[in-house]
Amino acid sequence: MERMLNPRPVLPEGRQIFSDKALKAMIVPLLIEQLLQLIVGIADTMMVSYAGEATVSGVSLDTMIYTVFIYLFTATATGAAVIVSQYIGRGDKDSASLAASQGFHIAGVASLICLALTLIFGNAMLRALYARVDGEVMSACQIYLRIVALSFPANAIYNAGAALYRSMGKTRTTMIVSACMNLLNVIGNAIGVFVLKAGAAGVAWPTTLSWCFAAIVMTALCFNAKNQVYVRAADMLRPNRQMAGRILRIAVPNAAEQVLFQLAKVVLGSLIATFGTSQIAANGIGQTLWSLAACMCTSMSPVFITVVGRCMGAGDTEAAEWYMRKLTRMSLLLSSLWNALVLLLVPMILPLYAVTAETRHYIWVIVIIHNLFAALVQPFAMPLSSGLRAAGDVQFSLWSSLLCTVVFRTALSFALGLGLGLGIVGIAWAMVLDWCLKALLDVLRFSGGKWKDKHVI
Repeated sequence: MERMLNPRPVLPEGRQIFSDKALKAMIVPLLIEQLLQLIVGIADTMMVSYAGEATVSGVSLDTMIYTVFIYLFTATATGAAVIVSQYIGRGDKDSASLAASQGFHIAGVASLICLALTLIFGNAMLRALYARVDGEVMSACQIYLRIVALSFPANAIYNAGAALYRSMGKTRTTMIVSACMNLLNVIGNAIGVFVLKAGAAGVAWPTTLSWCFAAIVMTALCFNAKNQVYVRAADMLRPNRQMAGRILRIAVPNAAEQVLFQLAKVVLGSLIATFGTSQIAANGIGQTLWSLAACMCTSMSPVFITVVGRCMGAGDTEAAEWYMRKLTRMSLLLSSLWNALVLLLVPMILPLYAVTAETRHYIWVIVIIHNLFAALVQPFAMPLSSGLRAAGDVQFSLWSSLLCTVVFRTALSFALGLGLGLGIVGIAWAMVLDWCLKALLDVLRFSGGKWKDKHVI
């Protein structure tokens, strides 16, 4: 196995700053953390499904908008994580701590702005995007968005703290915090839906409160001065223009990429909203299962950021290239095994949803399409992109995503889903073909080597 995963020629042991054991110690907790979050997502959807398909449809449409903000906060945290990782690789712990503190500052400011905008314009945005949905579906959308918007500051702060701990390789800590958060969420969902019978609000409030818990715990941990890198109150409360600029040079293109990607999904959500309740519900449940299938690649992305960032910070571009090849091979192998397992589990998961036979048929079709390409193509379109970002090559990632997702996927979705009448099946095909194009561009960029010339610190 080691011979298959290690690229040739093998990097000298003295320059292999992460052993296989160290990589495993990072990957396994990240995977468990992702699984816990997704299990809660599945539990949310299943519980809401018992309140009726109108409610689950409303929550699924609203989740597309909510996710735009979540990705914005994640992108901001990733920008700080890249800078912190490179400073750790250089051996400059003081600058790494300053970068971590500024990451918290930026996350707090951005999240408060997003909260205010959502509370003011949220309902108008929902009516504009989903003008054709039933009144009951719209009501669920508005209730859910208004409540979960309150979690924005907590979500942003948690992501900033989790990104810092992952930069230090302490993924076990974030796994434990995430486990506690998700346990609270599940218990709250059960009470909200089955005891209080609160529908969309019954899953929205537990989500908000659990994020607040996670943010408080993560912040307390990040202030621990015994850590390799830690957050300092004075540096967190006031902006440092030079360090904030370094973070934002990574975070802004990354955030623009992620937000545009999610906005494209919101636009597609307005298209999906015209396909009828069965397809809307199938898409919402399918997205949860898609996230489960993509879990392995999602878990590998922070590993790329930590490892490649350390190598680039140390000025060892050859090591960065070697690890990118190795981690991509690992991603491909693990993702193939993982997606096969998920497909085997789908027959056991689907009966848990209280939906019609037509809805289940659509779920099966889109899940099969997704999983096949998630196994063989997504490792080149997601984790490898994170490696390029960690090296500082964020502009390429931004423009390639604009081409692939905002233009190619959106146009193809309307052509297949609406023009050919394939509905959500056409949108699923547009998504995986977008991955194919993105993977091709990423591989060509990596092979060309221009990413090695980027400097962020």
